[in-house]
Amino acid sequence: MLAEIEVLPTPPGTPDDYYRHVEAAIAVLQSSGLKYEIEALGTTLEGDPDAVWATLRAAHEAVLAAGADSLVTVIKVAQSGEARPDATIDSLTGKFRG
Repeated sequence: MLAEIEVLPTPPGTPDDYYRHVEAAIAVLQSSGLKYEIEALGTTLEGDPDAVWATLRAAHEAVLAAGADSLVTVIKVAQSGEARPDATIDSLTGKFRG
């Protein structure tokens, strides 16, 4: 399964650490054990569906726990049926890397 998550907290952080709330979500993704790629406007995750869903929820909740006043989380999910293997981060983007 592939998923992309973008967290849009208000505010994104604190005066001393401008992206603190966003970075709380990134810390969850980094500790998840899943393959991930952080991009400028979101992060793509790859892995077992149960682990991906749990990680998406944990990342969302981490932003609020870090002190965000409010939060919108945008999630895109791609998953194939059993007869067809799932796409991977590498299979979709590998040929575009330099």
